[in-house]
Amino acid sequence: MFRWYVINTYSGHENKVKNNLEHRVQTMGQGRKVRQVVVPTEQVQEIKDGRKVSVEKRTMPGYVLVQMEMTDEAWGLVKNTPGVTGFVGSRNKPLPLSQSEVDNLLHTETPGAAQPAAGQPSGGGERPKPRAQYEIGETVKVISGPLSDFSGEIAEINDDAAKLKVLVSIFGRETPVEVGYDQVKKV
Repeated sequence: MFRWYVINTYSGHENKVKNNLEHRVQTMGQGRKVRQVVVPTEQVQEIKDGRKVSVEKRTMPGYVLVQMEMTDEAWGLVKNTPGVTGFVGSRNKPLPLSQSEVDNLLHTETPGAAQPAAGQPSGGGERPKPRAQYEIGETVKVISGPLSDFSGEIAEINDDAAKLKVLVSIFGRETPVEVGYDQVKKV
């Protein structure tokens, strides 16, 4: 029975481990035991130099998902792949992920939804999420809207709404103003 398992890798080596494992599966003729290897990713919007840029980010740095039939032979194949430090779960027997965990990690919405092909990003049709490239306390300049050319200090960051709360000095008083990520730039 094919189930999804999580393997530990060296952080930053997820794609290399994925390629190594896929190569080993192919050269050792284990395609019937290991079906799919996925590095969970998502498309996010980042603000760089005042522009929105779509970037693919790993959702689980240091981990790779493997859909496989857990046999001693398949376990050894995965465990002995360069860059793999082990399976997530108990010491003697790796624990498979539940279907809801798999759906959440691969951004699928229903159990019957198509899984991404090996090597493909798992977007599931979701809109990219904006991520702030700002920090609380940082000074920014408003570049659009009614308060353009005002500068202020970031008081809050709301990634869900892609907004910042900036304390702008108006008539000598600090006034909180909510602006979108694309309405400000770093000073």
